[in-house]
Amino acid sequence: MTRGQSEKALLIIAAIGLIPIALGYGFMPEKTLTPLYGFSVDDVNLKHIMRAVMGLYFGQIIIWFLGVSKTNLRKPAMYCLVVFMLGLAGGRLLSLIIDGVSHWLLLVYLALELLIGLIGLNLIMKKSKTE
Repeated sequence: MTRGQSEKALLIIAAIGLIPIALGYGFMPEKTLTPLYGFSVDDVNLKHIMRAVMGLYFGQIIIWFLGVSKTNLRKPAMYCLVVFMLGLAGGRLLSLIIDGVSHWLLLVYLALELLIGLIGLNLIMKKSKTE
């Protein structure tokens, strides 16, 4: 598999994987987050924040799909992917240190964010060495 194919595959995997998470956070947060994580999402301000997070996630998903379909946008999409994934992972690691262990699914998200972010960083670094 070429580096370009690897980048496209990573962007597609990340984009498709993030769609259900984005929808779970923002489409009907009271129907998904309460049963899954056990906290109430009935406050309008929390719903607003969760829907804004959903919008942020979908914005990233769009950038990643553009990177798949347009070669000239692949490099910026890869940078967005790495910053997004490692930024989320950094926040989760900080929470683990300050708040303690969270729900098991959030730990799975942490592992996936680290994995995808580091793979993306590796692909970027390999590409930089050849340019």
